[in-house]
Amino acid sequence: MDPHNDDIVHDFYPLLQVFKDGRIHRFRGIETVPASVDPATGVHSKDVKISDSVSARLYVPKSVDSDQKLPLLVYFHGGGFVIGTAFSPLYQTHLDFLVAQANVMVVSVDYRRAPEHPLPAAYEDSLEALHWIASHSRRSCPEPWLNEYADFESLFFAGDSAGANIAHNMAIRVGTEKPEGYNVEGIVLVHPYFWGREALSGEPVEPQSRDFLDRLWSFVKPSTIGLDDPWIDPSKDPSLSSLGCKRVMIFVAGKDVLKQRGLFYKEVLDKSGWGGIVEVVETKDEDHVFHLYNPTIDNAVSLVRSVASFVNE
Repeated sequence: MDPHNDDIVHDFYPLLQVFKDGRIHRFRGIETVPASVDPATGVHSKDVKISDSVSARLYVPKSVDSDQKLPLLVYFHGGGFVIGTAFSPLYQTHLDFLVAQANVMVVSVDYRRAPEHPLPAAYEDSLEALHWIASHSRRSCPEPWLNEYADFESLFFAGDSAGANIAHNMAIRVGTEKPEGYNVEGIVLVHPYFWGREALSGEPVEPQSRDFLDRLWSFVKPSTIGLDDPWIDPSKDPSLSSLGCKRVMIFVAGKDVLKQRGLFYKEVLDKSGWGGIVEVVETKDEDHVFHLYNPTIDNAVSLVRSVASFVNE
C-alpha cells in the first residue's frame, strides 16, 4: 500500500477528512434508522423517493384523518453540508417529538452532500423537493399523505445549522421567484450556519479561531465568490427584503460560535425593509444543536415546544 494514500488533504475533524487518494471518512452523521411508528408518541413516518437524487421522510401524528388538514413543515437537516441525513436517529427522535407536540405534518428532505456533490447541489435538491411538495397543493399528485393531510395555506420551512441556511435560502427563492403553490407562513432557523468575512462583535477574531469555518465554506462551495457570498452571509444579499414568509423564529445557543450570526441575521432582516415579524430565542448555557444530542433535557423540550407554538400561532 502506498503510504502517501494516508495523507490528509482536507481535515474537518470532527466532521470528516479527505485523503490524498480521494477517500472520504465521515466521523459522524452516517447512522440511519428505518421509518416507523414511534412507540412513545405514536407518530407515523415513511420514506419517499422524489427523484434519483432526492428522497424524504414524511411524518404524521398518531391520530389524523383526511378531514383534518395539518400545518406542513418542511425540514432540512444540518451537518455543515458534509454529514447528516434525514434518516438519522437524531432527526427521527427530534421530529417524532416535534410532530407530536405541534400536531403537524413534516417532510424531512434528504439532499446530496459535499464534497461528492458540492454546493449548489444541496440547494438544488431542496428546491426540487419543494417543487414536488407544492405540486400536491392541487391534491392530484402521487403522495397520499400530502394530498390528504397537508394544509398548503400553512406552510413552514425549518432546519438546524446548514439546514437553517437552506431554509433561509429557500425562502429567498420563494420570495423572489413567487412560484405557484407556495404560501410560506414562517421559517424556523435553529443555530443557523451563517458566516462572513468580517468578525462580528463577540465572535473570535484570531485567524486560527476562524480557520475551520472560513475553510469549510470554500470546501463545500468551490464556486463561491468567498465569505461575502450571499448564500452564507445574508447581509450581502440584495434580495433579503424579499424573504418569502411572514414570520421568522431564530434560535441561538449561548456557547455556540455561530450565536452572533443568528443575532446579526435578525438585525439585518429588521433593517432590510422586509415587512414580517422576527423573534429570537436564546438558550444561554447550551452549545450548537444541543437539542439533537440531548433531546430529553429541559432546554431541548422547551425548544421543541417553542417551535410548536410558533407553527400553531
